[in-house]
Amino acid sequence: MADEVILLDFWPSVFGIRARIALREKGVEFEYREENLRDKSPLLLQMNPVHKKIPVLIHNGKPVCESMNVVQYIDEVWSDRNPFLPSGPYQRSQARFWVDFIDTKLLKPADNLWQTKGEEQEIAKKEYIEALKILETELGDKPYFGGDTFGFVDIAMIGYYSWFEASEKLANFSIEPECPILMAAAKRCLQRESVVKSLPDSEKILAFAFKIRKIYCV
Repeated sequence: MADEVILLDFWPSVFGIRARIALREKGVEFEYREENLRDKSPLLLQMNPVHKKIPVLIHNGKPVCESMNVVQYIDEVWSDRNPFLPSGPYQRSQARFWVDFIDTKLLKPADNLWQTKGEEQEIAKKEYIEALKILETELGDKPYFGGDTFGFVDIAMIGYYSWFEASEKLANFSIEPECPILMAAAKRCLQRESVVKSLPDSEKILAFAFKIRKIYCV
């Protein structure tokens, strides 16, 4: 019997994008179900009663929650193709470290770029660029964070890459002059077939971002 794979998601989510890409990198057929986060479905509340958030991967009726936990689960279940994590324990620990850095040091200033204005937004820009520069140093001259292979940390970053253009326009700054190596890596990742199929149109993201900004910055 074929696996039943359902993904509960919200199209602009930087976290949901991770699950979409992971499934497509592995060639897993799945049913995508769009969630209205203002009116969450009974299925979402049933499958993620603790956080009530997307993404939720439902595999043969069993839920897996939290985006990078979902990515790692996908990597372990469909382990016969395109591994996301390196084989060595130390290298795996480093990949998890950098994903934690992304979600603790990059997420907040990224959100504040479009949730704030004036001095608060200037602080957010500074913190955002500082975090990106640290990530660029870790990337170095490698094509991907894991070396020659697209993997765990790259998947964690794709959502942020997809919001670069909107972030620049909302906060009136430019990322590439500050982080040219990271920007080149972003462009490389955004050309992957799994990514192209998983990302919404950039103009759609921009329109959504301006809509949300009006809510936070009246």
